[in-house]
Formats: sequence, structure tokens, C-alpha cells
Amino acid sequence: MSDSNALAISLFSELLTADQLLRNRLTRVLPNRMEISHFSVLNHLARGGAERSPAQLARSFHVTRGAMTNTLTKLENSGYIHIRPDWDDARRKMVSISPAGAQARDAALDAITPLINEMVSELGEAKVRAALPVLRELRTKLENE
Repeated sequence: MSDSNALAISLFSELLTADQLLRNRLTRVLPNRMEISHFSVLNHLARGGAERSPAQLARSFHVTRGAMTNTLTKLENSGYIHIRPDWDDARRKMVSISPAGAQARDAALDAITPLINEMVSELGEAKVRAALPVLRELRTKLENE
């Protein structure tokens, strides 16, 4: 195996392992058996402030429309989002965060913030700042393929 192959395999092995470990930790601290996908959608809607269609959300999260529909159904059943018809195109729907969803998102942020802050503190801010541009560039390359 060449050094470049070993380097690439090591990089992706570390990324995938870190992703799995982080997801496990976040899942344990999220309130009310909230899933990471639920928090991610609520956070996206809260930060963006505007309604989004299910297709737009699926594209934003790089998942199938079916997967997004499943997540949205669970969020709607929990009262965390509102789904209404698109008044301009009856075939489409529009999604917005509800007041209960905003509260759930805030509670989730309160639960995960200490965990994230602890990790950044343990690694050191300088290392985290140095890693971010590389991770962003990798994400951008993967998104464009």
C-alpha cells in the first residue's frame, strides 16, 4: 500500500469513527429521546427563519425525500413543526418550526453545548481552528461530487 493510500484510509477511518462516536454521545444527551436528525432539522429551520419545502430540506441534508418525509412526519407528530400546502403550488408543502419546536431545539442546544464545549476545550481552540478549514474543504469537495 502506498503512503498516499494509507494516508487517505487513515483520514477516512478517523472521520467515520469520530462521526460514530460523536453521534452516540449526542444521542445520549439529547432530551426527550430526540434523534440527531430531528435536532438538525429543527436547528436548520430555527436558524434560517424561513419556511422550506421538504425537497429543499432533503437537499440541504443530502438525504432522500423519503428519509426527510419520515423525519418531518415524526417532528409533526411531536408538534415541533407545521406543514402546510404551498399556496402557489398545491403539489408542494411548506415546513416551519412551531413554538414547541423552537423550545425543543433550545433544550437540545442546552443539552449538547456542554459536551461540545468540553471537546473543544480538551482539544484546544488552536487545534480546532486549524482543523476547520480542512474539514470545510473536504465537505465542499464531497458536496460537489
